[in-house]
Amino acid sequence: MAYTGNRDTYIIGIGVTSVGRYPERSFTDLVADAYSTSVKDAQLAEPERIEGTWLANMYADYWSMRAARGLRILAPLVEEGLFPNGQRITNIETGCAGASAAFNGAWSAIQSGADLTLAIGVEKMNPEGNVAEFIRWLDAGVPESYWDAFRRLAHELGITLEFGPDRSLAMDLYAVLAMSHMRDYGTTIEQIASAAAKNHTNAVHNPRAQYRFPMTTDQVLADRMVADPLTRAMASPRGDGAGAVLVCSDDFLKKQPVSVRERAIKVRGHSMAGGRINTSWEGQRSPVVSAEQTYEMAGVQPSDLDLVELHDATSFAEIHLIEDLGLCARGEGGPFTESGATQLGGKIPVNPSGGLVSRGHPISATGIMMLNELAVQLRGEAGESQVPNARLAMAENGGGLVGLDIAVTSTTILERAA
Repeated sequence: MAYTGNRDTYIIGIGVTSVGRYPERSFTDLVADAYSTSVKDAQLAEPERIEGTWLANMYADYWSMRAARGLRILAPLVEEGLFPNGQRITNIETGCAGASAAFNGAWSAIQSGADLTLAIGVEKMNPEGNVAEFIRWLDAGVPESYWDAFRRLAHELGITLEFGPDRSLAMDLYAVLAMSHMRDYGTTIEQIASAAAKNHTNAVHNPRAQYRFPMTTDQVLADRMVADPLTRAMASPRGDGAGAVLVCSDDFLKKQPVSVRERAIKVRGHSMAGGRINTSWEGQRSPVVSAEQTYEMAGVQPSDLDLVELHDATSFAEIHLIEDLGLCARGEGGPFTESGATQLGGKIPVNPSGGLVSRGHPISATGIMMLNELAVQLRGEAGESQVPNARLAMAENGGGLVGLDIAVTSTTILERAA
């Protein structure tokens, strides 16, 4: 049963870094940037009123920050007087959905009676040393049997699934899923490429994006093959970055200045759902379940949305996710995208920020970065990427794989409050 979320909850302040490769910046530096921006955005004069912090991170272990990583990342800020002392800090690690899980913790605390909470996501994904070693560290500890469902599907498709240190595990798995969707519904590689071209072009005017150059469908198809049929331009890059979001109750918001209340963003609906080991494209996959719960909580339908930011770790993911979220019928994601329906000015703009393939994907920060992109749109501050009269928007953020499903999916519907 989905949680009803019956206490009005708002995003009162949000801040993110731009995404890029920052070898000179520490986890603490990145968090300090995002946190201070969120506090300034909220005009928060008393940060000590924050009642709890949820901090998401995945790669700090690789950088030898294993023990109590949230405390280690935030401790220098406490010592400098920038962050409230005595904070209750909860460490979160749910892969690519880490920041959304941190937001879930902050949101749930408001539902339980808190008035002001904080969620942070931060990641550094660009080691100065051997990248292959970094990738091996990431994949370590997963039993070979974990990938049996993908091997069976690859066998059905007549292909061999082989992993190696010089390959991207995520792209290899997404390639199998893409070929399965192509077999079952007639999705074409040109349709997947059109999603990538759209998002690369969308990012040109996004100052927070890691990649800011336009691409055509032909250019996407001509790029270097990473995992057949997916090219490099269809994949999200490794990025460093951080995001922070302050979440508050209606009671807290009412006591804030008019200038703060006018920019607050209401959380109309939010949920997280776990994946199913044995499922199919037609089954109750975690994005489907989470979206259904969030629509019900918000009291809206997919057709009510003005824009969507979703988890296009590869451009194929956008094809199936617009189906999962009910933006089009199952199997129609390819033609729907190719028709221009998801472009700026189309029926339902998807990833006007440029999505993960262009804005970037610093894994445990991505969910909050998505919420920030929605906030920018709902506040009418997106410049040349602005969706006219945007009032209602959804973010979808997924993390990990279980069987052929996404291990955990978060969906959130935000509304312009003023």
